[in-house]
Amino acid sequence: MRKILYVIWIIGGLSMLPSCHGGNEADREAQRKDSINAVLQDSINTANAERDSLMELMSDISDGMARIKEMEDYVSVNNLSSETPDRKKQLREDMAMIQRDIIEYKNRLAQLERRLKQSTNYNKNMQNMVANLKRQIEDQQNTISRLNDQLAAAHIQIKNLNQSVDSLTTVNKAVTQEKEEAQQETKKLTTEVNNLSACYYVIGSKKELKKNKIIETGFMRKDKILEGDFEMAYFTKADRRTLSEIPLHSKKAKVLTNHPKDSYEIVEHGNVKTLKILNPDKFWEKSNFLVVQIN
Repeated sequence: MRKILYVIWIIGGLSMLPSCHGGNEADREAQRKDSINAVLQDSINTANAERDSLMELMSDISDGMARIKEMEDYVSVNNLSSETPDRKKQLREDMAMIQRDIIEYKNRLAQLERRLKQSTNYNKNMQNMVANLKRQIEDQQNTISRLNDQLAAAHIQIKNLNQSVDSLTTVNKAVTQEKEEAQQETKKLTTEVNNLSACYYVIGSKKELKKNKIIETGFMRKDKILEGDFEMAYFTKADRRTLSEIPLHSKKAKVLTNHPKDSYEIVEHGNVKTLKILNPDKFWEKSNFLVVQIN
């Protein structure tokens, strides 16, 4: 998540740098584009590696749960009362192994879910996979309870049963604590996502923009947008996911920041301009700041 914020910051900063003049302008532009492409490629590689790691962990949990299910099926079909002492011992060991595996995969699934919530690839399909794994674990836990009843009815003494119960109680406490921590982490992640989706726009006359240190002007010199020494309180904060139109309240308007021309349009309603964002992802890809000059 921090890497994504870092990438967006770098791209936004590079897009707002003033243009250079002189013989090296083409070289500088090429270097700037190479820097942007390198950062983007690094981000893509990281996201792909994270996705592959998550999918591998999901596969391990699914395979492990299938193995546990096979073991439980084998235990449940036996006539426990008629088994030999050696066989009963083996059944006790099988039960202990099942309990350990349930705890292990429950912990791994909790770890997986935390990682998914921090991942840029956390889509509906992955959410369904996690929910399905949770149901599998719950089914396995219920099956263990039934098998414990069968073992008790057959007068089979499970080795270290009390210790196992105490261990499971400890695990339940740990899971409760982990759930509380996960809720806190979810709140934190929600805040981070909202911050990541934040955008800022300002609409003003040339005089107003200069007064608030948004632009810099000079005699016989092209106006330029300052890099960051401006008055943030003058900007309006919005959510780029939901912002689609910005009333400009003016008959004339000009976008000063660097946004792809085909990602927006300025339309007129009753002699008043309105900026319509046609493609939000493309519109905000270079900068989260929008500056519009009106007259």
